[in-house]
Amino acid sequence: MIEEKDIFGRTALVAGDEMMARLKETRVILFGVGGVGSWCAEALIRSGVGHLTMVDFDTVAASNINRQLPATTETVGMEKTEVLRERLLAINPHAEVRAIRGVYSPETAASFDIETYDYAIDAIDSLANKADLVLRCTSPETAPRRAFFSSMGAALKLHAGAIDVAEFRKVVGCPLARALRNRFKKDGRMPRRKFLCVYSPERLSNRKAPEESATEAEGGAIRKGAPNGTFAHTTAIFGLRLAGLVIEKEYEA
Repeated sequence: MIEEKDIFGRTALVAGDEMMARLKETRVILFGVGGVGSWCAEALIRSGVGHLTMVDFDTVAASNINRQLPATTETVGMEKTEVLRERLLAINPHAEVRAIRGVYSPETAASFDIETYDYAIDAIDSLANKADLVLRCTSPETAPRRAFFSSMGAALKLHAGAIDVAEFRKVVGCPLARALRNRFKKDGRMPRRKFLCVYSPERLSNRKAPEESATEAEGGAIRKGAPNGTFAHTTAIFGLRLAGLVIEKEYEA
């Protein structure tokens, strides 16, 4: 088996031995391994993060191939988390990579023990579940030990240079962030801590009417919804920037 020092030699030149040792012990839980989360997962493992738990309910569909890392013509129908786990262990067999096929929801939230992780990363689409995850990860009693990061809407984006990072309350031009803030205001429950989001204010329009419906998790159930267009480079950049937030925080420690 190839030694970790050989896998991460180039990273260590920048990070140094102390940071590499911290990354090896870092525990991350990632919710959603689609167009954003899958690229985030790979960047974390390639950077030396030693413990990663991935949570996603879905299987690979043909419509995922245009942007999702585990999706190929050979993996259609397979569980996304398992496909990705196999790939990540092929990159670093020394890492601990857990694949959980499931949905984060208010009903399942406690089962993930988020407070035992250093970082929690949100890359899910369901508004209700995303809102609950934000509240849980910003509550002192249930927050991860180091930080929580969240992806806002990554669909209908084209220009990589428009993708940015901001504190949640300062995210502008993103319908998903606006919907979350409206939901929090309506429910009378606001995040108790600040957290960083990856977002883009750009919003293109679908040039072609969708020919078929898409599915997404909503409180554990599957509902039909009209899909929005996506490009691989923009969804991947969202994921890479999320991973970068973890790496940057460890670098600055």
